[in-house]
Amino acid sequence: MTDFSRRQTLALFGGAVVASTLTLPGITRAATTTIRIGWQKGGVLALAKAEGALEKRFAAKGVTITWSEFSSGPPLLEALGAGALDFGPTGDVPPLFAQAARGNLVYAGTYKGSSEGSAILVKADSPIKTIADLKGKKLAFKRGSSAHNVAVKVLRKGGLSLTDVTLVDLAPPDAAAAFKNGSIDAWSIWDPYTAVAEADPQTLVLTTAQGVVDSWSYFLANGVFAKENGGLILEIFDELAQVGKRAQANLDKTVPALSAITGVPEDITRKTLQRTGFNLGDVGTISDQAIAYQQALADEFFELKIIPKKLTITDVVWRPKAS
Repeated sequence: MTDFSRRQTLALFGGAVVASTLTLPGITRAATTTIRIGWQKGGVLALAKAEGALEKRFAAKGVTITWSEFSSGPPLLEALGAGALDFGPTGDVPPLFAQAARGNLVYAGTYKGSSEGSAILVKADSPIKTIADLKGKKLAFKRGSSAHNVAVKVLRKGGLSLTDVTLVDLAPPDAAAAFKNGSIDAWSIWDPYTAVAEADPQTLVLTTAQGVVDSWSYFLANGVFAKENGGLILEIFDELAQVGKRAQANLDKTVPALSAITGVPEDITRKTLQRTGFNLGDVGTISDQAIAYQQALADEFFELKIIPKKLTITDVVWRPKAS
């Protein structure tokens, strides 16, 4: 892979949670004057932050926005469940672990990416040519991430299970380095790493998740915040949808803007935004379809002993009150 793999993954995901804006959790809160948002470098929330869209939206209400950057979903949800954040995004797997750990959080909304952006990567000169060839090989992904789910589903498609491969738990920057130096045989990962790989003649996309895994992602909220501030959550979704629709309709403006936020080259950024089914404006409250998907995932991960207890997703779903 190019130097992007190690150098820019560190910039993209960061070395640790930026915690300077976090406040100590409390059991009760006064009338909300601040919305504390956790974010990761990418997607519609990053664009909204860059534009100051939510700050403008809530200024007249006397509500300020604070931002805390996270390297991935699990630590973001840990802060959310502990009451140190009010709102933030994640992929499909991290909320399962957060619910199992009894974090005080709820599913509030969804956004969808493209399944083409998640893939299993191998070296172009690798003897691995089919999914079945992964048997006995070292497969890396971050445990508890969406790539974990992709690995489970892709292996099953090839007649394998997690026990048929040697699992290597690595965060994206470390996995990128391990993939480059050949200490792992395959890598389950998401965009923009997939898009970077597709441009690298030394890397082969063994398979994408297209047709294998639906690309559901979620916005979660702290349980107390959601109970007390449902109207604000609806306004957040409305604003994010507007930002996303404008961005999707004008990629010539969006690509350099998002590239400046993430540090990912513009050609790679454009490729990720033009994936089949990708839509920055597809933001809204959680649907029955998304809940059913997440319940099936929870059941599967419990059966595989990946999560320690059986979960009922509807126990932690926020629904807006009927007007």
